Amino acid sequence: MTGPRSTDRPAEALQEAIAREQQQVDAVYGRLDELRATYRERLTDVRSTGAVGTHQNRSERDAFAAHYEDALGRLEAVENRLVFGRLDLHQGERPRYVGRIGLSEPHGRRQLLVDWRAPSAQPFYQATAAQPGEVIRRRHLMTRGREVVSLEDELLDGEAAADVGSLAGEGALFAAMAAAREGRMSDIVATIQSEQDTVIRSPLDGVLVVQGGPGTGKTAVALHRVAFLLYEHRSRLERSGVLLVGPSRAFLRYIEQVLPSLGETDVVTTTMAELLPGTTARGHDRPEVAELKGRATMARLAERAVRGLQRVPSETQKLDVEGVTIELRPEAVRRAISRARRTGYPHNQARETFALTMLEDLMRQYGRARGRERGGEDEEKTFDAEDRAWLQEDLRSTPAVRRAVNLCWMPTTAHDLLERLYARPDLLAHHARGLGLSARDRELLRRDKGAPWTESDIPILDELAELLGGHEGAESARAASQERRRREEEVQFAAEAIEAQDLGEGIVSAEMLAGRFAATGPRLTTAERAAEDRTWTYGHIVVDEAQELTDMAWRALLRRCPTRSMTVVGDLAQRSAPGQPGSWGELLSGAGGGVREAVLTISYRTPATVLDSAVAVVSAAGSPPPYPVTAARDLPGALAVTHSGGPSAEGLLQAVAEVVAHELSALDDELGAGAGRLAVLCAQDRVAHLAAELRTQPRSAQAFTQGGTSLDARAAVLTAVEGKGLEFDVVVLVEPAEMLRRSAGDLYVAMTRPTRRLHVVHAGDLPAGLETDSTARPE
Repeated sequence: MTGPRSTDRPAEALQEAIAREQQQVDAVYGRLDELRATYRERLTDVRSTGAVGTHQNRSERDAFAAHYEDALGRLEAVENRLVFGRLDLHQGERPRYVGRIGLSEPHGRRQLLVDWRAPSAQPFYQATAAQPGEVIRRRHLMTRGREVVSLEDELLDGEAAADVGSLAGEGALFAAMAAAREGRMSDIVATIQSEQDTVIRSPLDGVLVVQGGPGTGKTAVALHRVAFLLYEHRSRLERSGVLLVGPSRAFLRYIEQVLPSLGETDVVTTTMAELLPGTTARGHDRPEVAELKGRATMARLAERAVRGLQRVPSETQKLDVEGVTIELRPEAVRRAISRARRTGYPHNQARETFALTMLEDLMRQYGRARGRERGGEDEEKTFDAEDRAWLQEDLRSTPAVRRAVNLCWMPTTAHDLLERLYARPDLLAHHARGLGLSARDRELLRRDKGAPWTESDIPILDELAELLGGHEGAESARAASQERRRREEEVQFAAEAIEAQDLGEGIVSAEMLAGRFAATGPRLTTAERAAEDRTWTYGHIVVDEAQELTDMAWRALLRRCPTRSMTVVGDLAQRSAPGQPGSWGELLSGAGGGVREAVLTISYRTPATVLDSAVAVVSAAGSPPPYPVTAARDLPGALAVTHSGGPSAEGLLQAVAEVVAHELSALDDELGAGAGRLAVLCAQDRVAHLAAELRTQPRSAQAFTQGGTSLDARAAVLTAVEGKGLEFDVVVLVEPAEMLRRSAGDLYVAMTRPTRRLHVVHAGDLPAGLETDSTARPE
């Protein structure tokens, strides 16, 4: 330990210290209430003016409203555990209180609360007895609502006995670990440990890989890193936004409260299945099909498919225009294609150059036949502007000409092209020649038109959309240019309004206001606009469960972050997909240089007995974790194993039902009636049957049926993949050997989800390395 703690002091002294801290907490909340009331009053006044006045008046009203709404939302979100730390420093400095946001007395007379992200708060997370810096004492305040209920002190004066490896705020940390799960992730801002804080405050630039075993806080660290980066680099990131990519929509719902509780709301969250605006992936691929679609080879296939839309006819074609015969000649098409490609534009945009070039060649033939050329024998032949206009109009209005030009450079959409590629084996075989796709591979890709898109299709569609560009051609490019000019004018106007009305302080910027408001009223936030724009490039991207992403998925994400500023979170040992990469460098080969790695080594979730067993199982299966992880604690009875007593399906089902009822009852005793969360994790083909059965059991039905989703219900039946990134008080693991046959990573995930207890139920053999002494059947 780092020194004497609050639990060592007499009860009377502890209560006196709590009473003194309560005065400071009251003062901080009092200031918070003042600010909230001020912003509410100002917002009411602004809204009461209505949509009247000049363009400038309306824009200024909207700018004020945006500022007050943002500030109020930020202040409302930090109510819980607003103050959680105190630093006592040398040099006679006043105690420094640390909390969710920074607060000062009116007119900035005195700092009441330091934002946890500020440099002056860093010693709260980094100071140790070996390296205390200016810190004499670090105090952790535990609150319930606005009441201080306990505190914990760590003396860091350098003379106290020091165990450098101890945990900061051990009491508060263990209390958080022991608390019942509530179906949503909580922030860890009050209990961030030193190795986590180092990762959170890492520089913005480059790709940072945050790896570590189960329960090491990778996701929590990534979310707090987002909040820190938005605080540290707000002017840069508020213009471009931050994208957070999770493994499932359930996972995103699980973490949705964390960033708002840290005062940040303007972040785009998505899954790979939802990455492409306007496209919903409702289908599911078999693992071998998903693996095939994820190969980098599909990018080359997409490129060939787009190039295949640019065709040179094998022979000259005769075209009739108003009784005049003209020729579409292969050599002219070839020249037009070459010129269009040199523009560097995507296929649909470059089509305008191709079409204009072809039209020029056809017009000269048509004009010559009509006798409209001007110039002597030794002069270049030209056309009058008026003649040129009607000659071109004749060509454009002739269906045969339009059809011939389109067949040489066919405009299309990513969805139509990929659908044709999947539905036509001959077309797929033609474009796949030499790419290493076998006949079986091509058959795996075969599907009928109209079949639902899958998550694995999204990166391929995104690749095609990048190569094709918008279907509207040059008009969309011109519209984008006009939109950029309009936005620059609005930003300039908003900047002037901010300066005139003193709306600074880093909460709102000209770009934010210009993007959200125009003369007609509210516009979309940066996050909302980014989520609707496939071509949006982000200032930073966070990817959770990154070990699951394919080469094609990485291409889609890297395309959205040209600066390569990313936080990549994962554990190679927990990968479900086949073909586990040997390193993060291999997985992120497309990111180029600048990839750095950080390892989290302490598991705060999983009891040591369970974690050690999980490591033993995957190691015996030939997939040992690539880096060591140590559990911060252990619990008695953390691992239980129940044999169903026979091989029958009915016996296994009954055993699961009894174990679930027993574990729910134990949670009631330990945490209070109805508290805590339980998950039954099993192979995919058991989920539906087990869920249906458990919903009919009198002792467990209510736990499985209350709540609209698996996160809302007290208990749920899930696969290991569905449980990724989530945690539960108790996990009932059914037939682990079945899960191991699909993936050692899946079993590793399933075994390490519980914070209290893992209860294995089996009829078949157990995997090597798992505890084999079965418990008695629960009563």
